Amino acid sequence: MRLLYTLAMFVATPVMMVRLWARGWRYGDFHQRWRERFGIFPAPVLARDSIWLHAVSLGEVNAAEPLIKALMKTYPDYPMVLTTGTPTGSERVRKLFGDRVLHVYLPFDLPVVIGRFLRVLRPRIAVFVETEIWPNLYAACCRRHIPLLIVNARLSRRSMRGYMPFRKMARKALTCVEHVAAQSFVDAARYRLLGADRRRITVAGNLKFDMPLPSGVHAKALEDRALWGSERPVWIAASTHEGEELVVLRAHLEVLKRFPDALLVLVPRHPERFRLVEQTIRGLGFRTAVRSTDRNAGARTQCFLIDAMGELIRFYATADVAFVGGSLVDIGGHNLLEPAALSCPVLVGPHTFNFEGITQSLRTRGGALEVSEKSLGNTVRGLLEHPDERERMGRAARRVFEHEQGAVDRIMALIRPLMDD
Repeated sequence: MRLLYTLAMFVATPVMMVRLWARGWRYGDFHQRWRERFGIFPAPVLARDSIWLHAVSLGEVNAAEPLIKALMKTYPDYPMVLTTGTPTGSERVRKLFGDRVLHVYLPFDLPVVIGRFLRVLRPRIAVFVETEIWPNLYAACCRRHIPLLIVNARLSRRSMRGYMPFRKMARKALTCVEHVAAQSFVDAARYRLLGADRRRITVAGNLKFDMPLPSGVHAKALEDRALWGSERPVWIAASTHEGEELVVLRAHLEVLKRFPDALLVLVPRHPERFRLVEQTIRGLGFRTAVRSTDRNAGARTQCFLIDAMGELIRFYATADVAFVGGSLVDIGGHNLLEPAALSCPVLVGPHTFNFEGITQSLRTRGGALEVSEKSLGNTVRGLLEHPDERERMGRAARRVFEHEQGAVDRIMALIRPLMDD
């Protein structure tokens, strides 16, 4: 089966290259680094015997930040190599760590390519974040006796269904994994069903609960609110996808009927959609400010479009209520922990399978509410009308966040014996 998989990957490689080249025009040097997908990159000799961590995209890099910092502090003499699969992940690595790490795009999962990549890198240990099962890469690490861990491991129902037709190949790949540090008991059970050895699975919790808040985030939020009008209601719709912005803007019209001075901070998920979303907002007649051109909103702004990456935490801190996108459409939701860490009431749609454990905890303990397309506006308006309820939900969300912390320490306890061996 792995041979058939390799043949399929080989056939699909030209198609993937065309797609990467097309995306490269939107992301600066992305198309100039296509050789890295074939394991060709200028790695310094000092990168050998490194700690290699893979986080596929922006969300995974953010989640892994506290673990990366713990590894760099505990093992300062070992080079740190980070791989990602997307340019947004690459940009986040550069912003967080700069030249302190070597960043490379993860190569295609072809035996010759993976062999070249590992010969150049020669990592001491490999750490994969969340759900990344690459049969040829795992087998190559196994042959070279490179300890491999999957940390912050999650397996949604949708991912589980996708893997089940290839369960034998997945089970074989998982035999190469030294340990799976699962986010929850549900994720651990699904990894067992997929074929992982139960003796090599630990429920370590979610790294995102150990996410550090940027210094000065509350001070910046107060400055923003003073500029906008400190007494006006503010709500945020974050990480929205196609099909959600119109729902959010209709909801804002409902909010404006009760609070004519209310401000919506709208943060689309993908940079390539910024321009389209701006046109939609202006087409509906909202008084609009755009982060890239206006820098900030004013006292009369009705909708503030954040067309920049890496600033979400700052604007969560300004909000009285937060709606987290990817949940009204069948995407599976995005990270609810950032608003929870800031004691902000959280609203989500019905599609939260990517974060089902976190969502369940927040809803059960009163820190989050589920909304529909029809109820979003009324729910936001109701929370803005009742500050006591907002404060109660915010405190509950923060308690959930604090209760679940400690994943970094538990994962480091799994890594230390492998590094010391």
